[in-house]
Amino acid sequence: MKYIKQFAIIITFSFAGEVLRALLPLPVPASIYGLVLMLLGLVLHIIPLDSVKDTAKFLVEVMPLMFIPAAVGLTESWDKISPIFWKLIIVTAVSTVLVMAISGRITQFVIRHEKGGDKK
Repeated sequence: MKYIKQFAIIITFSFAGEVLRALLPLPVPASIYGLVLMLLGLVLHIIPLDSVKDTAKFLVEVMPLMFIPAAVGLTESWDKISPIFWKLIIVTAVSTVLVMAISGRITQFVIRHEKGGDKK
């Protein structure tokens, strides 16, 4: 029963994101609205972390399964993708390396800042 309650809380925030997407004329996906609302709820202690933690952990663990339909969709669109395949591979590789490098630098900065030192 605990998991059903936690899942209901998460779905409620997702639904609120859908409502905001329908009401606001901004080009923002409903999932982003829902995530921001959930973040605000957790940060402002409107909902305690323990009230969604177990189900959220489960959802993160099964998240890779959610990419299977997208991969199948790519194989179905191969005739449209094949002319630009190498461009997509290059852009994906470069952006992945950039995200990893920037994330690493930011993480190093935060760790150093938390320790109180500015060592390199």
